[in-house]
Amino acid sequence: MIGWKLFRKRKDGSLGSLFINRPQKLYFGIRYTAKNHPTKGFAVRPGWHICREPVAPHLSMMGRVWCKVRFDGKIRSHIRPKAQSGLWYTSTYLTIIKENT
Repeated sequence: MIGWKLFRKRKDGSLGSLFINRPQKLYFGIRYTAKNHPTKGFAVRPGWHICREPVAPHLSMMGRVWCKVRFDGKIRSHIRPKAQSGLWYTSTYLTIIKENT
């Protein structure tokens, strides 16, 4: 499936997660396997979090970029309030395809 994920964009050009496992650097074209990283203050929802559309009104865009991603493996749908992007997914695998320009 194809979806969208919001990433932090570092000065060196690498991408990173917004909140969970922040030290990990992510790059285009590599298939990543989700790992569970329980983080204080956040619900435990194992898997990569992906939006259906590049929209997340509840999150700041400062220092962040939307990227088109391919995701597969075990996929779960999550219905969230419209202010939190509405429908989003968690999946086992994620490949970053391109940055939204």
